[in-house]
Amino acid sequence: MKKAAFIILLGGLCTTAFAQKRSNGDGAPLRQLSAADSTRVKELFFSAIRQKTIDNTRLATELFGQVLAIDPNNDASMYELANLEKAQNNYQAAAPLLEKATAVSPDNEWYWLALADSYEKANDLVKLHSAFDQLIRLNPDKPGYYFGKASIYSVQRKYDEAIKLYDKVESITGPTDELQSNRQKIYLIEGKVDKASDGLEKMLESNPGDAKYYLMLAELYNSNGLNDKAIAVLNKGVAALDKDKNTGLSYGLLHMALADVYKDKKDLVASFNERKIAFANPDIDIEQKVRVIQDYVPQLANPTLKTQVLDLSRILAVTHPNSDKAFAIYGDMLVQTEQFREAKPVYKKSIALNPQSYQAHEQLVRIEMAESDFAGAIKDGENALSYFPNQAWMNYLVGVAWQQSKNYNKALGYLKNAAGLETDDKDLLSQCYSAMGDCYHSISDNKNSDDAYEKALSYNPDNGFTLNNYAYYLSLRNDNLDKAAAMSKHSTELQPNTASFEDTYAWILFRQKNYTEAKVWIEKSLAHDKEDSAVKTEHYGDILFFTGDPNGALQNWEKAKKQGGASPALEKKINEKKYSE
Repeated sequence: MKKAAFIILLGGLCTTAFAQKRSNGDGAPLRQLSAADSTRVKELFFSAIRQKTIDNTRLATELFGQVLAIDPNNDASMYELANLEKAQNNYQAAAPLLEKATAVSPDNEWYWLALADSYEKANDLVKLHSAFDQLIRLNPDKPGYYFGKASIYSVQRKYDEAIKLYDKVESITGPTDELQSNRQKIYLIEGKVDKASDGLEKMLESNPGDAKYYLMLAELYNSNGLNDKAIAVLNKGVAALDKDKNTGLSYGLLHMALADVYKDKKDLVASFNERKIAFANPDIDIEQKVRVIQDYVPQLANPTLKTQVLDLSRILAVTHPNSDKAFAIYGDMLVQTEQFREAKPVYKKSIALNPQSYQAHEQLVRIEMAESDFAGAIKDGENALSYFPNQAWMNYLVGVAWQQSKNYNKALGYLKNAAGLETDDKDLLSQCYSAMGDCYHSISDNKNSDDAYEKALSYNPDNGFTLNNYAYYLSLRNDNLDKAAAMSKHSTELQPNTASFEDTYAWILFRQKNYTEAKVWIEKSLAHDKEDSAVKTEHYGDILFFTGDPNGALQNWEKAKKQGGASPALEKKINEKKYSE
């Protein structure tokens, strides 16, 4: 059986029991204690209360027990003992004590409340029903007791009885939102949407300027498939609030609700138009608007929705010009729509408003890196690190920016920081050590370069760029060519049709004097090359020379020179018409 949520209003200490009219449960008065016993009972009782107050539960329990040993019908001690049992979640032991307490003092409201709570915890609806009857008897003007009893009827599916009790409450309190909500739940369970809406219609008649009733009624209609009725109610609300010149939170919420209903109707144009009105309302919480934008993100493959979300995020930034979150979201949507250049100033505005928001910093630096704006990435990245020095990814990005700017020692400092800060992200660690390997190679520190590449591959043995670079640099040194060939071949398998990887493999094969196979791979590389690389063309000339085509070799060396190749070795090859190291 489903457990109901009942309204139990429990109080604290009840010592008034001593002044209550008491019986032994059958109506006969209790025996009178002697003066000495009466004094002793009071001393023990208040000592027990003191021990309970200082959380000495064991001694308090013992003292209340001593009271009952002298006065077996001391209802106040039964009540206190029951509360101690309930504090230990021992409701089974508490209920008999409270049942006896209510038998001794049947008019003590506190006892019945505590007993009702025990019955609720035990999900004993029959006894709980009786307890509420007693509470209503004792306090017939207290709405909570009727609500509690009505909840029992609802669980038992005695909906008509529950409605009668709500009618009784209304005679005490007048119409309230709580009553309307409880009645509505029952009517909806019974499928009586018309009756569920009647109460809200009445509330609207009494409160035509209160937007919440339009919203509640529209939600009722919309959730039950009556979209057009929901739209009519919301438009009625908009008209009723028009005197406020279409401003204010209530007006904005009505348009937000209209957008939701039109969305459910699959009328995306109408939904968007309503959403724009709501987004231009500064009184609607920005978090609510952000959630709407986030709902769009999984659907950005739809060009129409992509345009809409970008427009909404722009309106968000205009409407909330002092919110860093508004600009950050706008920047994110510009990135989602691949408008990277436009996103940069938006992220900068977000950071200016709140430099403590890390994500905006990282997005800005990533855009600058993608645009090869390494000076900007260094400036903005180091600014970010002044606020977030322990962000591994930012240290990595700044390190790579310094590497691309050919300041390898500075780059190594940031890359080491990144690797030291990160422990779990193996992909980032692999990239950090790979970049370190590149830096060490650039300053001719071959041992540290090789060690860094080995570390990178220990975190990710399938890092294609690391495999390619490590293999290429080994080949330039004519060192460990078998290992270089294996790594290079693996990189071409991981990322097929990558011109630079194929060129590396061709060059290693050339170094191994496997000219026939080298020619196959250099031609693959040139077929996939989109940059007219002078290095690749020169390599092709070198390979052709050793495959018996000196004319073809010379043509490619000369072509490499036209493509920008300017090394002394290339000049020597052209002048002497033969291969030269």
